[in-house]
Amino acid sequence: MASLRDIKKNISSVKSIKQITYAMKMVAAARIKRAQSAILASRPFAVQMDRLIGDLYNELGEEDLAGTGVSELYEERHPGGTLCLLLVTADKGLCGSFNTNLLKAAAAWLKENRGRKICAVVVGRKGRDFLHRLKGLDLEIAHELVGVFPKVGYVHAQLLSDAIMKIYRERPVESVTFIYNEFKSMMTQNIVTGRLLPLKRHIMEEERNDGKRTSDFFSFEPGKAALLGELLPRHIGAQLYRTLLESQAAELAARMNAMESASKNATELIDGLTLKMNKTRQAMITTELNEIVSGSEALNN
Repeated sequence: MASLRDIKKNISSVKSIKQITYAMKMVAAARIKRAQSAILASRPFAVQMDRLIGDLYNELGEEDLAGTGVSELYEERHPGGTLCLLLVTADKGLCGSFNTNLLKAAAAWLKENRGRKICAVVVGRKGRDFLHRLKGLDLEIAHELVGVFPKVGYVHAQLLSDAIMKIYRERPVESVTFIYNEFKSMMTQNIVTGRLLPLKRHIMEEERNDGKRTSDFFSFEPGKAALLGELLPRHIGAQLYRTLLESQAAELAARMNAMESASKNATELIDGLTLKMNKTRQAMITTELNEIVSGSEALNN
C-alpha cells in the first residue's frame, strides 16, 4: 500500500501536468482563431484564381498553348514513371491522433504503390522521421520543410511550390499526390488524399450561375496564353498555401481537444488520489486510536 507521502507526491505531479495541459489548450485555442481567419481570407482568392485559369484554358487551343509550358502541367505523362508524394504532417506531437492518422494514410498509399519509384516532398518533422524509418522501398526524400508550424506564411508555400515544380519538370514524374489533414470543425479533421499534378482539365460546358466567364470582365496583355503560363505556378502556390493553412488549423484543433481531454483526465486522477489519500489518512488515524485504546486497556489490567 502506498504511503501518505507517496500519494501527496503523485497529486503534486498530476497537478503540475494539469497546469501544462491547460496552458497548451489555451495557447492552441488562441492560435486557432488566427488560423481560421487566415483560411477564410485565402479562400476567395483561390476560388477566383481557379475560375480564371479554367476559363483561360478552355478558351485556348492546343496551338495557342504550344511553347508556353502550360500543356505539360495538364497532360498525362510518363506512365509507369516516378510517383511524387507530398506529405504534410505536424512538427510536434501532443495532438491526439492527428499524426497517427496521417502516417497510416501515407503507409497505405506507399503499400498500394509498392514496387514503384517514389519521390517524396515532406512537410513537418513527424512525416520526415516516419519516411526516414521506412525500409524496403525505392523511396527518395527530395525536399523537406520543417519548423514552419504554427506560423505558416505564403513564403513557405512558394518554397514548396518551387521545389515541386522543379521535380515535376526535371524528372520523369507521372503524378504528384498530396496527403494532409483538412480542417472541418473544432471536433473534426479529415484526411485528404488527392492529385496536385497534372492539373485536372476544366469542363468547358460547366455552367456559371450568371452565365458569364471570369475572363469576360478583363482584357489581357500580352495575351491569354502568356498570362496562363505565368498564373499556373502561382495557382499551385495558392493551393499549397491553402493546404498548409488547413493542416495548421487541423493540428491546433486536434491539440486543443487532446489537451482538454488530458486536463479532464488529470482532474479525475487528482480526485481519485485525493480520495485515496483521505482513506489512507483515516486508516492511519484509526490504527493510532486502536493502539492507544489497546495500550490503555493493557495498563488498566
